Amino acid sequence: MNAILPAAIVGSLPKPSWLSEPEKLWSPWKLDGDELREGQLDAQSLAAEEQRRSGIGVISDGEQTRQHFVTTFIEHLSGVDFDRRETVRIRDRYDASVPTVSGAVSRERSVFAEDAKRLRAQTDQPIKWALPGPMTMIDTLYDDHYRSRERLAWEFATILNEEAKELEAAGVDIIQFDEPAFNVFFDELKDWGVAALERATQGLQCETAVHICYGYGIKANTEWKATLGSQWRQYEESFPLLQQSSIDIVSLESHNSRVPVELIELLRGKQVMLGAIDVASDTIETPEEVAATLRRALPYVDAAKLTPSTNCGMAPLSRWVARDKMTALAAGAELLRAELS
Repeated sequence: MNAILPAAIVGSLPKPSWLSEPEKLWSPWKLDGDELREGQLDAQSLAAEEQRRSGIGVISDGEQTRQHFVTTFIEHLSGVDFDRRETVRIRDRYDASVPTVSGAVSRERSVFAEDAKRLRAQTDQPIKWALPGPMTMIDTLYDDHYRSRERLAWEFATILNEEAKELEAAGVDIIQFDEPAFNVFFDELKDWGVAALERATQGLQCETAVHICYGYGIKANTEWKATLGSQWRQYEESFPLLQQSSIDIVSLESHNSRVPVELIELLRGKQVMLGAIDVASDTIETPEEVAATLRRALPYVDAAKLTPSTNCGMAPLSRWVARDKMTALAAGAELLRAELS
């Protein structure tokens, strides 16, 4: 892996068409039973190889064994009834039918450790694994048991910490927690959100990351972003808190967004995963565009602490668009790396 500017994707990659319907977010599986499990692991191997061939430095599973970045983890927990559905407002943006927390939540066994062991055996490069963050988990459920967002978040933080420790034991180098809810619920963020996230990372020796973005390029998200004005300054709420936290890496959206790049200064001293690839567009960035996005951040983060990345996951894109975007990301990082050396 390159010593500086090692490229990484944030989370998901498109799934092969034989596994689920392509270019559709959270589409159902086309296989079931043992065939589904075999197909998921085959897709994970393909995702790792496509990253390696594209020049990505930190390899992830591409979320190939997950239908949804939050609920696939929750499906493996006790205390959540997927047959009892309620309609809730997701991140104050859109309504969705979600499962119900009907009892005490718990985790009987690891959800992703075996998948992580499989990925670890396939590469000697650093590997990164994404988990949903506590606040984003509670925002994807109807709670009929705890009836307290904070209490449920702390319960999930404890469960996530158990899972994260097993992922670390499986050889994961970076554990990333996805918290798009940090861009919406600012009072909760300050009262207990960052503290719950730190509880999820407690005792880990591997690196920890939090990913905060403006979401996939779906209609509800693009409509919300259209209301945010000429500058998106939501990160001003979370960055100072995270700069003081025990979290090692902060992942943020940048390219083709209206986030003022100078907000990165609020993270001074932390490692930064900077989104230099727009996942809401099929347009393939040029390496020069990627390098320019990264270069603009250098006054606010040392190059040794900068990881070029995508803005968010790429699950809704075609495999070929995602592949070309990864190649552009790695090539742009190489351009800037050569310039700095």
